[in-house]
Amino acid sequence: MSGPGYPPDRYTGPSGEVNASLRRAGAAPELSLGGGGSAHYLATGATTGGAFGLYRWEMGPAPTGPGPHFHRGITESFYVLEGTVRLFDGERWLDGGPGDFLHVPEGGVHGFRNESGEPASMLLLFTPGAPREDYFETIADAARRKAMTPEDWTEFFLRHDTFWV
Repeated sequence: MSGPGYPPDRYTGPSGEVNASLRRAGAAPELSLGGGGSAHYLATGATTGGAFGLYRWEMGPAPTGPGPHFHRGITESFYVLEGTVRLFDGERWLDGGPGDFLHVPEGGVHGFRNESGEPASMLLLFTPGAPREDYFETIADAARRKAMTPEDWTEFFLRHDTFWV
């Protein structure tokens, strides 16, 4: 039984389990984003039992990234690893550098872009662990995007808890 402020126990076994997994830094990305960018699926909602999703987002030197939007059911956090990433905090665009962190609660308007002309990378953390992989893969696939009707886009964004401002 955990102490005050802790969530209820999810594991009730007597002595713990051997179930950790290590992903090596040099592992290939799961998704090519084009323009020198890629996404590494470090921990998906499926692999964390829905607790969180963690992705390493690598952006090439060309300008890229979503404009202002919000989510109703998930938080999103950004931790800049390398380069300069423009982060929208709901009021203004701010340059984030290595070590900078932006947390966006549910309903918070946010966005990110690489406009530096140089590569940049960051960690994206979603809580709880929504299935963001289909969203990323559809956005990265030009043929899938082109085949979608306006009605398809509306359904797609609603299904993926993405509301543009």
